[in-house]
Amino acid sequence: MQTLAELGEAVAERRRGLGLKQGVVAAQAGISQVTLSRFELGKVSDFGARKLLAVLAVLGMELEFKREGSHGSLDELREELRAEGHDPLRAGSTPGARRR
Repeated sequence: MQTLAELGEAVAERRRGLGLKQGVVAAQAGISQVTLSRFELGKVSDFGARKLLAVLAVLGMELEFKREGSHGSLDELREELRAEGHDPLRAGSTPGARRR
């Protein structure tokens, strides 16, 4: 995720996946439902760390920081390659590559 809007979208997806209403999550996080709604819709230019961490805690999510350009674990790199159409466990598995 690169932007606050993308983070808000991920929070909304998780909340819906858990079957929770905005009002319930907001109340447990100590923020208003309107604030959570605006965050999920990407309509905020600033969302404080305290608010963000509280919402993430309610949803059982955590924030992870990585160096830019870092792929993280080998499993994450494999998943990224699969999403791009590569099979990381097969030689010559680039999209559009011809087999001999």
